[in-house]
Amino acid sequence: MLAELSLKLIAEVQCAAELLDTQSRICILTGAGISAESGIPTFRDKQTGLWQQYRAEDLATPTAFERDPKLVWSWYQWRRQLVHEKKPNPAHLALAEWQQAADKNKQNVTLVTQNVDDLHEQAGSRVTHLHGHLWRNRCHDCGTAFENETKAADSSKAALNFDDELINCQHCSGYIRPDIVWFGESLPEQAWQTAEDAAANCEVFISIGTSSLVYPAAGLAHLAKQNGAKLIEINPDPTPNTIVDITLAANAGVVMPLLMQQITALSSQAQDQL
Repeated sequence: MLAELSLKLIAEVQCAAELLDTQSRICILTGAGISAESGIPTFRDKQTGLWQQYRAEDLATPTAFERDPKLVWSWYQWRRQLVHEKKPNPAHLALAEWQQAADKNKQNVTLVTQNVDDLHEQAGSRVTHLHGHLWRNRCHDCGTAFENETKAADSSKAALNFDDELINCQHCSGYIRPDIVWFGESLPEQAWQTAEDAAANCEVFISIGTSSLVYPAAGLAHLAKQNGAKLIEINPDPTPNTIVDITLAANAGVVMPLLMQQITALSSQAQDQL
């Protein structure tokens, strides 16, 4: 596959692999781009079908839900139908492989995502979700988790339910909503603390499929840089960012498997020399 890439990108992948092979604390932030490669629409994509008259930004808010809970719940049930058959792509699989090999390589690879799908989990990764989970629900009023039948907890497709009828909380009778961070809401405290700690203490910070322009998540890269980390960006449309050290301007599904191959080869060489 290396032969299919530009010489510049090949050199940058090799440079990134050499850097990562020598460091032990890695923080990775993934965004909508990595899921888009599996066919999941991003918020920037135009709505389709019955929803083309709406903007995602006008539906994913507490105000919108309070004004018309049925509309917002129906939209999320529609989104769930779009997502439920999507599968991890090579980038998800490579990240999972990296995490699983990290202990043997004496590396700590912390994976943080802005995505609400479960493709990282399907691939086998341990991941911290900053923006919540598409397949989880909670009460809008009291916050109690709602154990739904929307999707089985083990990520199987055996318990899907796309009914758009509103559900009432058994504790306070409030309406059940997706357990997702909407515009105007705070990130979950524990998830943010995990991400912030990983960014502050990493030696290399990798941004995959995200513009690194949406705060507060975008601040993680700056936090890492302030604490001496090297920054790698993987994005076919890199954002103008003077703090990035290595830019891999290609799809994550192409770059990540190649990067893992290079890292594995370097590790094998090191073992042979022992």
